[in-house]
Amino acid sequence: MTTTERTDTDSERLRSRIAAELDRTRARSALLTDAVDDDDLVRQHSTLMSPLVWDLAHVGNQEELWLVRDVGGREPVRRDIDDLYDAFKQPRRDRPSLPLLPPAEARAYVRTVRHKVLDLLDGVRFTDRRLVEDGFAFGMIVQHEQQHDETMLATHQLRAGAPVLDAPPPPEPRARVAGEVLVPAGPFTMGTSTDPWALDNERPAHTVELPAYVIDVAPVTNGQYRAFVADGGYDEPRWWSAAGWRHRVEAELSAPMHWRRDGDGWAYRRFGRWSPVRDDEPVVHVCWYEAEAYAAWAGKRLPTEAEWEKAARWDPATGRSRRYPWGDEDPTVEHANLGQRHLWPAPVGAYPAGASPLGVHQLVGDVWEWTSTTFRGHPGFVAFPYREYSEVFFGDDYRVLRGGSFGTDRAACRGTFRNWDYPIRRQIFSGFRCARDARTEEAAA
Repeated sequence: MTTTERTDTDSERLRSRIAAELDRTRARSALLTDAVDDDDLVRQHSTLMSPLVWDLAHVGNQEELWLVRDVGGREPVRRDIDDLYDAFKQPRRDRPSLPLLPPAEARAYVRTVRHKVLDLLDGVRFTDRRLVEDGFAFGMIVQHEQQHDETMLATHQLRAGAPVLDAPPPPEPRARVAGEVLVPAGPFTMGTSTDPWALDNERPAHTVELPAYVIDVAPVTNGQYRAFVADGGYDEPRWWSAAGWRHRVEAELSAPMHWRRDGDGWAYRRFGRWSPVRDDEPVVHVCWYEAEAYAAWAGKRLPTEAEWEKAARWDPATGRSRRYPWGDEDPTVEHANLGQRHLWPAPVGAYPAGASPLGVHQLVGDVWEWTSTTFRGHPGFVAFPYREYSEVFFGDDYRVLRGGSFGTDRAACRGTFRNWDYPIRRQIFSGFRCARDARTEEAAA
């Protein structure tokens, strides 16, 4: 077979993969928006979130901008709505008052855009320019829509009314997981220069030297966090930073979001249903300040982003960094709780096949994990294909989260994937694990 034939075959394979990913992603968007009536779609359920109908038309508008107009060079479908669905021009709190496309029109718009995208996909040459190399622009749009799907899932968690989403419970524990793991001192490769759909803030690959440290083998659980609450953790300023304590007082924080007292225990509201807090599940819906205070109470700290990534990717047998904790292959149902397959975190020990070579569990899926790191570009960072994806957020305002949640899709999650948010945010599916400096005798062992 000639090189040309191999290239044609590879291109057809890539086209099939792109079409399948676009279709799979749109099916999730439809599930999240078809689950409620039109009144629910246009309502703002929280000032932190957009109306669901805005998210739906926004993902279509981004798809039109990048794939129909830029990649395809086609005429605009709806140039008149570009400003309405520009996230930088329209703050979330203002979006309900905008002349948004009503639900039926929004659905028709995204269908029209998708039809044009699938039509132009047949003629794309994946070697013409960097934007389309290895299908990057299509992968970027898949990931963008999946990120908004997770945002819409968080909106569903905030909405009032009868439950509308259903999913089976996550698997029960299959291994006993507890304690800490020593990560030895030395270099590892952070980030990537080779993952074809990796976004700009994941690039480039670079060497990071770390001293020895110790990291929890599992995310902090509800049971562990309940001990912090019971010990008066929310009433003791000594565990909190000055900014964290101010926020705790102003926001009147006393427990994770969606918790309420239930007799002698706690209950947790999950997508319209109340259930007892289960001690062996990772705690979720805590902000960075809460995570920081818990870590101080426990005599530990939050891991840096580099510490998190080394624990997740570094293979001591080979010295290389894997794509995921378990290897380079894409996640399966055995590896991680991803993709809204379940509607809450799995108990600790539910995914032994997903552990890293060092024996660190559930680094991918279940809950986004807060790190101590502020959001910056990696050394050698270059914005691509636009500054507004990452670069405009760089600075001290945002903290990095890693690993993905039960609501994160596999297309938008890998060992290098970086998320970021304000330290006060907890409507997101956020949890954490702790770390600490290795003691001299541990580092020497």
